[in-house]
Amino acid sequence: MTKVKSGVATAPLVIESTSLSDAWARIFVHILDHPGKEIAPLVLSVSEFDEQNNLAEDQELRAALDELLIRKNKTSVENVAFTIFPQRYWQIAAGSRARLFDLYGNTFGRIQSRDRKLNGRGLYFQRMMMYGRGPCNGNQLEWIISQYLRRDGVRRSMLQATVFDAEKDHNATALLGFPCLQHVSFEPTAAGLVVNAFYATQQIFDKAFGNYVGLAHLGKFMAHELGMQLARLNVVVGVAKLERITKSDPDLQAVIRCSRSLIELNKDIKVKAA
Repeated sequence: MTKVKSGVATAPLVIESTSLSDAWARIFVHILDHPGKEIAPLVLSVSEFDEQNNLAEDQELRAALDELLIRKNKTSVENVAFTIFPQRYWQIAAGSRARLFDLYGNTFGRIQSRDRKLNGRGLYFQRMMMYGRGPCNGNQLEWIISQYLRRDGVRRSMLQATVFDAEKDHNATALLGFPCLQHVSFEPTAAGLVVNAFYATQQIFDKAFGNYVGLAHLGKFMAHELGMQLARLNVVVGVAKLERITKSDPDLQAVIRCSRSLIELNKDIKVKAA
């Protein structure tokens, strides 16, 4: 028997912003203000990185969300971002990607052992850098960078790194938890590097903000290594879900207040919804 739900497929919610915080706030408030707890699909696009390839953030919203995540025994924004790109390791590496890769490779075992329940299946950056097979000993990022720098006219479809591994991840377990991020592609353009990330599902409350920060950090690293400005980050999500907290939870009030204030401040930013 074919399992098909009746009804019409929804059009995507498309959010364009120049601030990671504003983008997340608009997603969060959209769910609060509409029935249900899902957006399917979601398309997010953020741009206008500065000369150092940083994107604007609202520290008040970030602090309010982090405080709530800690109160609910969830992972901080920074630590979620670290699963996609280890920004503090890159700072230690002082601009050397070889040192970054060595540092991460030498410490990943300890990172994983700290929380086998969360990290037992791997981390996103680990899958991109230590896939387990393929050229450059499975380091997909090194392959992309080295091929792009080696010659002109590199095939554009080459510039992508996968996280999902059918051999490991086609698993009948009811709740797998990892990986939600499927793959990332990098598109050099006249304006600079465009990063495209694809998620099957995404947790809006406890993961999405950190996901966006981590992807921005990854994009900044790749733009640096490819010798260009970071121009845009696009994130496509099959199903974005508000889970592990209820809309009526009183602890959400500070995050709601900061989100609505930020949206009002940036009310001219584009939002496209069905």
